[in-house]
Amino acid sequence: MNIYETKNISELLAGNPYVGRGLVAGMSGSGQHAVSAYFIMGRSANSRNRVFVMRGSDIYTEPFEPEKVEDPSLIIYRVLTQTGRHLIYTNGDQTDTISEGMAGGKSFSESLLSRTFEPDSPNWTPRISAVWNLPEGGEKPAYSMSILKSADAAGTATNRFTFDYAPLPGVGHFLHTYITDGKPLPTFTGEPDRICIPDDIDEFTDEIWNSLDPENKISLYVRYTAFSSGTVQEKMINKYRK
Repeated sequence: MNIYETKNISELLAGNPYVGRGLVAGMSGSGQHAVSAYFIMGRSANSRNRVFVMRGSDIYTEPFEPEKVEDPSLIIYRVLTQTGRHLIYTNGDQTDTISEGMAGGKSFSESLLSRTFEPDSPNWTPRISAVWNLPEGGEKPAYSMSILKSADAAGTATNRFTFDYAPLPGVGHFLHTYITDGKPLPTFTGEPDRICIPDDIDEFTDEIWNSLDPENKISLYVRYTAFSSGTVQEKMINKYRK
């Protein structure tokens, strides 16, 4: 087994009906951009009734048809925000927890100590999070990913895993909530998958979106941030358009 092997994300997504929500962090092939991506999928009408929206420089989930929302507690949240040089994005309202914690001097993992997995028995959906530490004052860029998982089928305790990465050109990591569809949904296991990151944001956006199950995919956001200037390229796709 080659532990340094990278795969195209399409190899990991194609033919898989349901990986839930997914995060990508990595460096573009040229080494000039921090690459961030987040997508959501859904099986229920409540989960599918969503779009991504931009509010200033932040990304949020929002109901597509507000009158049809059944329970907003786990589906409506701020996806992405930047706190100082920290670009934070997650699959839930822990985005705000991390932002507030890091603004107050806590580390990424320390900020998440107050949080657990989602209270959606029997799935106990993991909370997945990522942060890019963008370079400042000659520092090197770095990124980290986290998953908070139930320790057992009864949801009695939380297991916490944090992965810290030194960025490499053309290499990224992919973390998602579930292995595939099921009853209950099987939680992601192991380390984030090592994937290839192209230089072109359109190429990467199309690769992810076209590989997601057409029935269950909902929204995708991809961002390339230039290390030298902070210039942002971003792409957003919503299955349902207002």
